[in-house]
Amino acid sequence: MTKLKHLNHISFKIGLIFFVIMIDLEGFVIYFLHQNIVKERVKDEFNSLLVRSNSHRDVLEQYNDPDSIHRVAVMESKSDLIVIVLNGNKKSIIASRPLDRGMRNIISKPVGKITHKGKIIEKHWEDEKYIASVSPFKNGYVYMFKDTKQVQQLISQMNHHFWIAGLLAFGITLILIILLSRILARPLINMKVATKKIAKGDLSVEIPVYSKDELGQLAESIRTLAREWNHLREERSEFLASISHELRTPLTYIKGYADIARKNNCADNETYLNIIYEEAAKLSDMIQNLFDLAKMDRNSFQIQKQNFPLFQMLKQIEHKLSPAFQNKRIILTVKCHPSIQLIADPVRFEQVVINLLDNAYKYSEPHTNIFLTVKKADGAWKLIVQDHGKGIPEEDLPYIFERFYRVDKSRSRSFGGTGLGLAIVKEIVEAHNWHIHADSREGIGTTMEIRFQGGDIIEEAAARR
Repeated sequence: MTKLKHLNHISFKIGLIFFVIMIDLEGFVIYFLHQNIVKERVKDEFNSLLVRSNSHRDVLEQYNDPDSIHRVAVMESKSDLIVIVLNGNKKSIIASRPLDRGMRNIISKPVGKITHKGKIIEKHWEDEKYIASVSPFKNGYVYMFKDTKQVQQLISQMNHHFWIAGLLAFGITLILIILLSRILARPLINMKVATKKIAKGDLSVEIPVYSKDELGQLAESIRTLAREWNHLREERSEFLASISHELRTPLTYIKGYADIARKNNCADNETYLNIIYEEAAKLSDMIQNLFDLAKMDRNSFQIQKQNFPLFQMLKQIEHKLSPAFQNKRIILTVKCHPSIQLIADPVRFEQVVINLLDNAYKYSEPHTNIFLTVKKADGAWKLIVQDHGKGIPEEDLPYIFERFYRVDKSRSRSFGGTGLGLAIVKEIVEAHNWHIHADSREGIGTTMEIRFQGGDIIEEAAARR
């Protein structure tokens, strides 16, 4: 079973594929080289034989006497070649060695048309006993023979060398493929180990990124996944802690004041009942916000767009919030041209504006100004809520649209809120395909800017003037 498991490893599969490809290529190259080298080597033997035959022929053409013929025979008697000189009737004049049947068979064959350059008349070095050439001269022929055992032995030695080279190439290829497959598979193995740890809940995994190719990108994606999952787990813990706190606080008030009102029959009971009512209302609002966020997560949150007068909507919101603003001596100023029409979900849009104004109200000091402005800038219509409150620290600014995130880490009730308002605002804004951006400086104030889609604002002639 262990061996079978190894066969399923990615390193084995990669190595096997590379090995088969490389062995095929090496086999083809070695075979091609072998065939060509053998062919050239045999050709050299043929040419050498013919050159020797022509050399003797040239001597006999110049000195055609018994002494010269004898010297030719004596010369070849000490070599591995055999020379036979025939007259014009193919009768042997002299031979460096006694003729055997193989030589006689070759000599008896008709030479056909032959030029002064001579020719090879027996080429079958693998099957025959001799290879042979013939060179004509004026009074006869010079035959040269070479035992094919010598040629076969030479080719056998070459084959042996090729086998050694092939085995060395095989071994080197095998070692390189094993190393290469392990190098290539190592990142995948690391990623496999990391994903198993992630599946078990261990998110403290670190995968080294060896390159910028697809493997490197995959490793980086797994690292990002681990970080995001860890972030989600921390958010879940924070979510549960926040829910626990936000539910416990109003319930504590409700229970406490309900006990007081139940035990005491005094004039303060109305005050206690008002506090109970307010805390119950806060609890109801928070539950509604959670319900809205849950619908957004399930993609069941829908907006119902319609055309409505934007100025009239903003004035209604101003009228609704003015008692609280006046009580805190904060001046709310609305700037919007009366003829502008907005295409949006009016209920959700009102929720967005009230949330933004409520945040500005909570974090603004008395005797300050809050501006609610709709204007066209940089080629786009924008809704801007600007306050002169305490501002948001720079390190907190990127996270203010996250759920339950609050700048006030102590969860003090002095500023109220659950940390859900801006998260809902962002979801609603993005559901309309708008964009929201926050800019803030501590001690100076905060600006919230919503950038509308081009077709969502309808301008009339009066609005353009």
